[in-house]
Amino acid sequence: MDNKIIAVVIAVAIVAVGAFLIFGGGGDEVTIGYLPSDHDAALFIADAQGKYAENGIKTKLVQFNNGGDLMTAMASGDVDVGYVGITPVLSSIAKGVPVKVISAAQTEGSGIVVSKDSGIASVSDLAGKKIATPGEASIQHMLLKYYLSQNGMDINDLKVSAMKVPSMNDALKTGKIDGAITFEPYVSIAEKNGATVLAGSQDILPNHPCCVVAASDKFIADHPDETKKILEIHENSTDFINKNTDDAAGMLPKDIVSDVEVEKMSMSSFPFISGLNDTYKKDVMDFMQLEVDLGVLKKPISEDKIFWEAE
Repeated sequence: MDNKIIAVVIAVAIVAVGAFLIFGGGGDEVTIGYLPSDHDAALFIADAQGKYAENGIKTKLVQFNNGGDLMTAMASGDVDVGYVGITPVLSSIAKGVPVKVISAAQTEGSGIVVSKDSGIASVSDLAGKKIATPGEASIQHMLLKYYLSQNGMDINDLKVSAMKVPSMNDALKTGKIDGAITFEPYVSIAEKNGATVLAGSQDILPNHPCCVVAASDKFIADHPDETKKILEIHENSTDFINKNTDDAAGMLPKDIVSDVEVEKMSMSSFPFISGLNDTYKKDVMDFMQLEVDLGVLKKPISEDKIFWEAE
């Protein structure tokens, strides 16, 4: 065989072996779970700009109704990385699910909205009313419990039900529910449709951690370089959002953004962040302890079981 042909064959083999070592079988997809929320904007921007493909990472994006469902999929190995609320992540870790928080995504960004005909003008008026949350595993449900406890009330004082977030605003308009605690952009959409924002999460618990980037321990162990690259992409996309918020609003999925002008306001109403600095980690640990105090978690979780940082 000609020496040049042999050299080409060897080069192709080296590339193939490299792909196998990197992706565990020659191009496996990285499955990234997310919620129908602009809290996950960094993921959407990175995907829209082709940053994963640009860095040799083949991705499959999968939408979930709520964080509990996403974490169930991560526990079963169907999801490698997730943009998801801190509450379902902490609950999963407490149950022994091998996952870690690898970056912050944003803080705040939720709110209690009530219909104009509900008769609700203050927290005490919530008693006996039909209020929807994304589910007991959600950060919004936890925030509602905290808000009520701070005002001498209990969640059992309300008629609380779980509902898909995109369905809440229609339920408000038709009178099926009196109010809901939901995440952006649905808070802003509800307000535009005539609902009242009873309390934003920035009022309930200022600067609280909300969505994070989480990854399974297996994915981190098997693909440490790809995990680091995903974090770099997340950081760069977050920086793009903070510098170009209006442009970013127009790049989000159409099934989430029904009105770009409303989306611009939504994305300007809460901070997008990345990384795991000491201040943020303390905020998460304080939030975790609050969940213990509220009975959302049975006992505290140590910091080393929550976070993973690239060396």
